[in-house]
Amino acid sequence: MAPPLLNLDGIKLTFGGTPLLDGAALSASAGEKIALVGRNGSGKSTLLKIVAGLIEPQDGEVFRQPSATVRYDPHRATYLMEHLGLTGEERPNDLSGGEARRAALARVMAPEPDILLLDEPTNHLDLSVIEWLEEELARTSSAVILISHDRRFLERVSRATVWLDRGQTRRLDKGFARFEEWRDQVLEEEEREQHKLGRQIVREEHWLRYGVTARRKRNMRRLGELQAMRQRFRSHRGAEGSATMVASDAAESGKLVIEAKGIEKSFGDLTVVKGFSTRIQRGDRVGLVGPNGVGKTTLLKMLTGELPPDAGTVRLGVNLEIATLDQKREAVDPQETLANYLTDGRGENLVVNGEQRHVVSYMKDFLFKPEQARTPVRELSGGERARLLLARVLARPANLLVLDEPTNDLDMETLELLQELVAGFAGTVVLVSHDRDFLDRTVTSVIAPNGAGRWIEYAGGYSDMLAQRGGSKLEERKARPKAEANEATARAEQTSAKSPAKKLSFKQKFALESLPKKIEAVSASISRLENSIADPSFYERDPASFQKTIAALDKERTTLASLEEEWLELEMLREEMEG
Repeated sequence: MAPPLLNLDGIKLTFGGTPLLDGAALSASAGEKIALVGRNGSGKSTLLKIVAGLIEPQDGEVFRQPSATVRYDPHRATYLMEHLGLTGEERPNDLSGGEARRAALARVMAPEPDILLLDEPTNHLDLSVIEWLEEELARTSSAVILISHDRRFLERVSRATVWLDRGQTRRLDKGFARFEEWRDQVLEEEEREQHKLGRQIVREEHWLRYGVTARRKRNMRRLGELQAMRQRFRSHRGAEGSATMVASDAAESGKLVIEAKGIEKSFGDLTVVKGFSTRIQRGDRVGLVGPNGVGKTTLLKMLTGELPPDAGTVRLGVNLEIATLDQKREAVDPQETLANYLTDGRGENLVVNGEQRHVVSYMKDFLFKPEQARTPVRELSGGERARLLLARVLARPANLLVLDEPTNDLDMETLELLQELVAGFAGTVVLVSHDRDFLDRTVTSVIAPNGAGRWIEYAGGYSDMLAQRGGSKLEERKARPKAEANEATARAEQTSAKSPAKKLSFKQKFALESLPKKIEAVSASISRLENSIADPSFYERDPASFQKTIAALDKERTTLASLEEEWLELEMLREEMEG
């Protein structure tokens, strides 16, 4: 076996409280393709940053071959531009989220480094680019260590799997396709060992009370062993539990849920939907797929009655109770507490499936701790925020679930439960997703674009759709740059049924001109704060200041996301108005 390009051993890092990394290890040799997996918040991204030299561990050994080049994906670039839908002329500050992600991938991959570190590389990418990226990673001679929540992507790219769990790592020299079975075996064995330890403690305690008859020296040694066993039993960190997801039932809807006949939608000269018809009945689970900007969200809103079609008709069935999780995850006041958000400010209880429950009890179903009830939303991680929004949506009585990219930011264990919920939901589900594995496991039909605003419905999941299309891609890559802006433009134009204005208002123009400077300032602030918390001694010196810095960083990140979204919508609106 080739000598390792990289070797981490006994890595320890604590930001306060329970250690984030406690003896973690990671090694990579030339050409290896390693999936780094674990729960949200387990420390995967932190471990990658240690590999990249961006964070120093508090203990442990880090070895990198002196001549090895390491590239870490959030950094941004050229011969890959055409495949990624970029011209190379774009200004970094002007890129949308999807374009920025593609630019980042181009930069880290173009020079083909010795070690390539990818942290959620498929975020913001559409399906055709994800599939292309899989092919590129399979061909590269670089060692690749990647983090992703996209199961299908991990299965196709990885040849080894490192599981980061409770601060420690375990390695499986097989790809991610074999990981979940192996993980379950490891946890079952751990549970058996913990049970055996508990039984042994009971036996030794019985001896201590009733069987002390031998020599004092041997008794003292045995007593010491008992105390060590007790300490080991108490200090054992059990695997984190799984969320409990149950959608609140509503009265059964009519057999017909949605009927669309010849619906169409255009924005200026751009036709998003043309002559589409479908009939969705109770119990159907329908998935919408396609490249970014092709109009998935627009079609979804038309089917659910939120957006009227330009032509054709949409008829909704009777007794519909709709629960919606939109792609932008509805505006949440970052200062609002979790309990207040879940109860709509109506005290300490909420009604779920006709049963009154205390909010803390309901939060536990989604892996929140009781002390988080008074935590402001701004302090949540991305995965925690995703679970919170699902908790709110699923508490509402519904017989029609409308989910726009529901898998974003969910760890695999929570994703598995969401799959089970969607697949077993007694009502009807209409969803948009880029997650191929999720689609294959949940939907009964897939609606996909066929060019020029045409959409076709296929029976089965995503793989079935590809088979029926003869394996053809959803869209040629060359067409992507033009389509990239369409959906953001559509959102801006949906706010008015009238023809668009001829020019931006003074307020809009001023915002468009001033936002880039604000974005630059906030980005600089984020960099300063990130550099501060990267210092491992910061928490030890001043825990209170460390917590304040974390809170300030979360606030700045929220502000940056809001500013970028505002700028993007205004820029797309300006482009549309100017022709």
